[in-house]
Formats: sequence, C-alpha cells, structure tokens
Amino acid sequence: MPVGVDSAVQSHRHSLVATRRMEQAGASPRIGLSDLLTKIQCLPLETRTEIEADIQACYAERCGLAMVNSDEGITNLHMPNDVIVDASMPAMLRDGGKMWNSKGELQETIAMIPDRCYATMYMEVVRDCNAHGQFDPATMGAVSNVGLMAQSAEEYGSHNKTFESPGAGAICVVNAAGATLMEQQVAAGDIFRACQTKDAAVRDWVRLACARARASGAPTVFWLDANRAHDAQLLKKVQAYLAEQDTDGLELHTLDPVLAQRFTLARVRAGQETISATGNVLRDYLTDLYPILELGTSARMLSIVPLLNGGGVYETGAGGSAPQQVKQFLKENHLRWDSLGEYCALVPSLEQVARQAGNTKAGVLAATLDKAIFTYLDKRKLPSRKAGEIDNRGSTFYLAQYWAVALAQQDTDAALKARFTPLAAVLEASCAKIEAELLACQNVPVDLDGYFLPDKSKIVAAMRPSITLNAIIDSF
Repeated sequence: MPVGVDSAVQSHRHSLVATRRMEQAGASPRIGLSDLLTKIQCLPLETRTEIEADIQACYAERCGLAMVNSDEGITNLHMPNDVIVDASMPAMLRDGGKMWNSKGELQETIAMIPDRCYATMYMEVVRDCNAHGQFDPATMGAVSNVGLMAQSAEEYGSHNKTFESPGAGAICVVNAAGATLMEQQVAAGDIFRACQTKDAAVRDWVRLACARARASGAPTVFWLDANRAHDAQLLKKVQAYLAEQDTDGLELHTLDPVLAQRFTLARVRAGQETISATGNVLRDYLTDLYPILELGTSARMLSIVPLLNGGGVYETGAGGSAPQQVKQFLKENHLRWDSLGEYCALVPSLEQVARQAGNTKAGVLAATLDKAIFTYLDKRKLPSRKAGEIDNRGSTFYLAQYWAVALAQQDTDAALKARFTPLAAVLEASCAKIEAELLACQNVPVDLDGYFLPDKSKIVAAMRPSITLNAIIDSF
C-alpha cells in the first residue's frame, strides 16, 4: 500500500476511535480537547490509556498545532477560547508569521480563519510585511478607532439570536406583520446568527467619527464593504448622516477592509495617524492588531466609548489572556498583567469629571496621572513575564509613586500639593525596601480558595505582600 494511502487510513482509524471514545466518555468536541481529557478520567485505566495513546498518535501523524502552553502540552484545540483571532493573529504577525510549537520554539504557521468577511484584512498585513518588512515601533503611526457599539450593536450576533439548524432548510427573519425580511439556506448543524444595529447608534457613530476627525485632523476611514449585505445597509445610513454633519475640511473615506487596511498601513509606515470607523467585530480586531504590532500587547491600549446620554466607558484590552495569567499567579505568585491601559483609562475618566462637574481637583489629578504614566514608561517599570522580577504589584507601586511626585511638584492646587508632598517623600525613601518585599513573595504557589468565587481576604493578602507599602497606604 502506498505510504500516503496508509497514512490516510491510519488517520481515519484514529478519528473513528477518538469519536467513539468521546461518545463513551460523554465529552463534547465543541468544548475542546480539554473536555475529553477531563471526562475520560472516569473511565477504566486501560480504556483511558488507549484514548491517550490515540491522541498522541494523531499528534505524531498530523500537522503540528500552535501551542497555548508548550510546557503543559496545551494546543489551540484544548479550549475554544484559548486561541482567539483578535489576540492571536497580531502576535503571529509581530513574530514574523510564527507561533509557539510543542518544543517551545517559534515556528512558521498557517492560520485558518473561518471568516470570509474580515480574514482578508489580516492577509493584507501579511502582504505588506512581505513587501516592506517588519514594523518599527519607534516610528510607526497610530490608529485610533471609533466603534459602532451603542444600543446593543451586536454585529457578532447576539446570543438570543444564535441558532443551530436542526436540519436542512431555511432560517427566516420575519417581522411582526409576518413578512420575511431575510432568508438563509442552511444544512443540519449550521450555525445561524442574526446581528442587529439600530438607527440611533449609527447616527451617533457618524457624529463621533466626524468629531474625532475634526479634533485630530487625521483621515477617517469607514471600513464598509458594499458587497457585504450588512455593510451595504450601513453605507446607506452613513452617507445620509454624513450629509447632516459639517464635513468641510475633513478627509473621510469609505473603503472595504482590504483597501482600508492598505490605506491605513501605508500611513502607519509613514508615521501618520489614521482613524478607523468600524462595526463591532473590526473594532475588536483593530484595537488589538495595531497596539500588539506596536507594543506587543493590547493591555497597553485605551478604548474610549462615549455613551449616547453623555457618559463614557473607558476600557483596556487583552482580557482573553487573563486565565493564563491567573494560572501563573496561582502557581508562582507572579502576576504579569499589564495595567497600563487601565492607568491610561483613569485619565479621561477624571477629565470627564472635571469637564462635566467643574471639578478642578479632578483635572489636576488627570494631568498629574498623565505625567506619571510618562515617567512609568520612560523608566520601563512594566511587568515582566518571569517570576522573580517586577510584576503588576511592583508596576502599580511605581505608578503610585510617580503620581505622588507629580502631585507634589504641581502648583495648580495647593491643597493637593500639601497632601501629597510628604507621601511622595516617604515612598521614594522606602522604594528599595518595598521593591524587595514585592519580589520576595514570588516563586511560591498561592491559594485563593477558588477561581470564580475566591476568598476575598486571601486575595487582599496576596495582592498586598509589602508590609512597608501597606503601612504607608494605611497611614495616608
């Protein structure tokens, strides 16, 4: 038998065995390989060993898989959310088209993205890098985003409008009068998702995009594809609502994702700023893509979401990496989470309080925090990935110290200056001792008595390991 045929037969046999074993164990492939590995623990040892051997045989015979944790053998098939498009693709692109293999080494990778609408914009980044090389973080331009998010603008498809087709046929969207608005042919097992975007949200999105373009002077690109049904409807509204705005002197474009990406990347390489105005999916993708290409993580990214009634949401990214970081924290008492985005989010939050409430102290706090963040970055006090080095607790200490110093040095508010001058002095005098205490607690396991509902007192103890710093804070 030819080698290729023999290999195919062996792979098919392993697939059949794996399917039978999953059914026997009650495991679901939709939850990932980890569900199978957990469920088979209840099976007899001989059966469990056979299943594990079949899995290893599949690994040996088939293509390599990108790893989430090479040391523990966790592949991107273990959990559905371990490798997500918006966080994984930018990291792969930043690393020259490579991801971690089973040996803990970077290896050239083929990415398969089940998204014909937006996968193309990642391909455009690949083409750009092939033509011009890697991006230079020191000179590349910035890309801010105005996202269409208000009033449950659920372009992803909301949970209550997601269905699995029980058989072949059609899924229809019908209005209250019984008229069919949309119809999609489906096969058994197909997933159908209906997204929604409301008129008021689109109108405000266009207003915000124009306001941002006016304030920054940068070109604004609406990432909309006339050949995509959802985007085609948005385009009609965008064109109508742009006519209501003062667009004189603004540079506004409507481009499909490939052309929008090409336009934006050219400006990024020239060190120029560009504004992307997108729906919710691309908002998620782009606010990870550009910060990761530039800084290596979207945890250092700030997202500002003005609300329709005048409020605001200020957030950061990289939530998808949190579970892995918690695992390291429990194992080594080292929290590598980078809070820079959260520090940055505090600045516009305080600015909004100052602006809307006329609170001058909030304005001083915002300005001095902005200065402290600059010092924090300049002195590179970011968390390390390695236990025994500075982690989130150390970074937060230094940010607090630099903020206290900035408040002590400002002359806008005498009361704040008087309050924070002695604090800045004692933090600076105790710096070496505090840092030593924050490092000494690492490289040992941490017990929080739970993951979703941990013991609060244990969290407080773990997150406040410096006796010296605690005393200073408590006395302040």
